[in-house]
Amino acid sequence: MSSTPPSSLLVLLLCLPSLMLPLPALALTTSRRLLLDQFWPRHLPHSNAPRSEPAAGYFPPTDGGGDQLTQAPGTNPPAGEPLNVILAGTSDPAVLVDSGLDGGFRNFFLTSDELSSGVGFAGECLGQHEGAPQTANLGDGNGYVNETAVLRWDYTDPSLGTCRETVLGGNHFRYWRQDGKSANSSAVFMATSYEMPIAQGHNIVVNGYNLGRDWLVGNITHSPIDTDALTNTSTFSGTVSYAGFVYSTSISYVSGLLANTSVGVNHGSTVGIDGKNALDGLVAVLDVKITTTPKNATSKKSAAVPMSAPPPPLRGLLPALLLSLLFGAISL
Repeated sequence: MSSTPPSSLLVLLLCLPSLMLPLPALALTTSRRLLLDQFWPRHLPHSNAPRSEPAAGYFPPTDGGGDQLTQAPGTNPPAGEPLNVILAGTSDPAVLVDSGLDGGFRNFFLTSDELSSGVGFAGECLGQHEGAPQTANLGDGNGYVNETAVLRWDYTDPSLGTCRETVLGGNHFRYWRQDGKSANSSAVFMATSYEMPIAQGHNIVVNGYNLGRDWLVGNITHSPIDTDALTNTSTFSGTVSYAGFVYSTSISYVSGLLANTSVGVNHGSTVGIDGKNALDGLVAVLDVKITTTPKNATSKKSAAVPMSAPPPPLRGLLPALLLSLLFGAISL
């Protein structure tokens, strides 16, 4: 019988308040959204390399000596997870910026409220990440680099919902930007999967790499994607919005980047069963355009927020922080 490691128990304690909140939780106001953006800890690095824009919106990593699989730490033999979704560099430049402001990458992925219909992913609970980062080589000359961050399904609550995902499991993705000197497309490569609850070690559910990809796409199209029916000619489109920004997305499934295999895939023996491989060999490529920009769009230059008091999204978690400190004192 497996037990929950101390680090996972601490995460569980930190997430307890969010588990007691009703769904859906109150939507963020604009000011709370800005504060939340400030507390996302990591951002896509900005490269000084000249940008080139291939027609596909990305350079295949293997063309530059890279790999379409990540490297997962602690795997023996070495294994990785598929970079099975790509935000094309041909997308609106604002969407390629790792920000929750001005229509950026994180704003596009945020969830729905009474006026919005976003994709449904937000930054990690309290900005905390458990475990070592995965690395990826996008064939752009940067070699293997750590993931930029992880975004998690937020259960329709961008403030605290990812705490639920950490405990209960769900869809999530980690991502990297292709911006090295030898291949600077500005495309964002995402390793998407659907994971089990923390009590089950966050293992990946059966067919969880393909399903994680397609459920993310389905959130954009507002319709289910039939994973078994997909081919390299499958295309979809959808419109989502958040904070007054409206995004139109064209999605194409492409082959030739990933193999239809379980070889070298993390959890491959349990994700692919009943004669099916862990990966179906398809990658979803998103081309995202901003079609509506709110009149009061916030500029990054003026978006600084004083840090003299805890931001609203964190106030409800202060009891959990005190509880975790008490837990630490008792365990000494």
